Amino acid sequence: MAHFEGRFIDRIVVLTGAGISAESGVPTFRDADGLWEQHDPMQIATPEAFMRDPDLVYRFYNARRARLPGVEPNAAHHAVVRLQREFAGDVFLVTQNVDDLHERAGSQQVCHMHGRLQAALCTACARSTPMSGDYDGTTACPACGTSGSLRPDVVWFGEIPYYMDEIETRLADCDLFIAIGTSGLVYPAAGFVRRALQCGATTVELNRETSDVSGLFHHQRKGLATAVVTALVEELLAA
Repeated sequence: MAHFEGRFIDRIVVLTGAGISAESGVPTFRDADGLWEQHDPMQIATPEAFMRDPDLVYRFYNARRARLPGVEPNAAHHAVVRLQREFAGDVFLVTQNVDDLHERAGSQQVCHMHGRLQAALCTACARSTPMSGDYDGTTACPACGTSGSLRPDVVWFGEIPYYMDEIETRLADCDLFIAIGTSGLVYPAAGFVRRALQCGATTVELNRETSDVSGLFHHQRKGLATAVVTALVEELLAA
């Protein structure tokens, strides 16, 4: 248990977004120069785009997956791991990111609400399979053998995120909600701060810039994730 901003903290929910991975070199959908092969990534990450041009969607996610080995977890990822390992209470980590940097930093518990880049979902047998290399519409499902049934195991715009029941339970029970590097634009994650507030939690936003929901947080700390996340973790563990 820790003492933070005048109250005792025993249960923490940490939400991470693209901002925690940006310093590792992982591009975000909303980069100013975010076009990919002259396409807006936000127009590619939809069920409609996959139905219209599956080859384009496969190429996009294959390209993103191929970049992962070239990036490494940064100090913010490692600070979250330290919090999970050393905090005397409970720390639940939920991420909007589809990369594996939390795991590579050492996090043993990561709730990927938007799925994982290094996995494929079979539309025939509904199984998710680890997939580190390229695949396309001709690739057979490793689980059931069906060809042409694989899609990226990521939650596209317009789809329901994973693990929402567990996330809701954790938010309702937490004492401290920390949002790191999120835009506040993508729901339902943008609404987590409201749920935490309704349940009496203290809320902290760590972000490089003001988000669309910054005004809802009790505390806002601006700066690079590697600096502000490390500082907050040090503060919590010292308390």
